[in-house]
Amino acid sequence: MAGRLWAAAGSWMTAGPLANPRGPPRTVVPSRNVTATPSGAILPKPVKMPFGLLRVFAIVIPFLYVGTQISKSFAALLEEHDIFVPEDDDDDD
Repeated sequence: MAGRLWAAAGSWMTAGPLANPRGPPRTVVPSRNVTATPSGAILPKPVKMPFGLLRVFAIVIPFLYVGTQISKSFAALLEEHDIFVPEDDDDDD
């Protein structure tokens, strides 16, 4: 079973097995640092995620809004219980 997993890992797994009985354990991190094949051909571009920026905004904006609502309600709770009440600075200089 483990042999099939290592074989399926592909070319990025060059560090050997994770548990090395003769030395410290190695960490295998997948990365693509090769841009050409051994024959000299350039590898194709990585797959680009369509609507990537739109997806980011679709996640960030609602959660940012929810976070502001939570912080506003928590600030009102603190002010209601006189835990934190902002002082009015009178600058009549």
